[in-house]
Amino acid sequence: MNMKKLVAICIACLCIAAMPAIAQENNTTTNGNETNVTATPTPTAEPTVTETATPVPTEAKFRVGPTVTLRPVNDVIDKSQDGLVELYMNNPSLNDVTLTADVQIAVPSGIHVYGEGFGYGAAAGTVAGTFTVPPGTVRTIHINIKADKVGDFTVQFTGLYWPGDDKDAFNPISLTHPLTVEEPSPKPLDKEPTGGAGETSANAANGLPLPSGLLSVIAIVVAFGALMLRKN
Repeated sequence: MNMKKLVAICIACLCIAAMPAIAQENNTTTNGNETNVTATPTPTAEPTVTETATPVPTEAKFRVGPTVTLRPVNDVIDKSQDGLVELYMNNPSLNDVTLTADVQIAVPSGIHVYGEGFGYGAAAGTVAGTFTVPPGTVRTIHINIKADKVGDFTVQFTGLYWPGDDKDAFNPISLTHPLTVEEPSPKPLDKEPTGGAGETSANAANGLPLPSGLLSVIAIVVAFGALMLRKN
């Protein structure tokens, strides 16, 4: 019995001694199989804000200054012809904006002006008109001047012109034109030109011979032909 007890005690001691090692092995196995995952917070992407640039309004301006001037055609008035002046406006093609001109014509007592686009203003002896000239174009306004008394007179052209709709960028106009009235116009209140003055100026501008000159040339040619026939 003593031997059996001794063997049992030895076995018990061995079991007690082996228990820490078994427990450590179990912990090592557990720790090897388990993976400790620490959740890393994903950074929140900030929304991209795109700033839209406010368009800057394009300033209306002339790259090249336009031309607004008077071109006298006839400054002598009599019974057969009116005074004739051209308001010449040129807007170069280099510009991108339309030329706008607001023109007033002041005339002394006894002088009457008639022109395309002009209308009588509130003040006596004043007519006004507004004209537009697109880029790369020319506009010419023919102004007929009639008189009901003899003398020397001056017609005053004033006004403003500006690019496009930008009236703050205006430029002043101040032009004068002298006239000599040798004889009163037959119908000073009639808007139609007297004696076809406009037609005569157009023929002269185009370089066309006058009908009377053409008839003279034809008569000379006919006479020369007749003379040659007689000699033959």
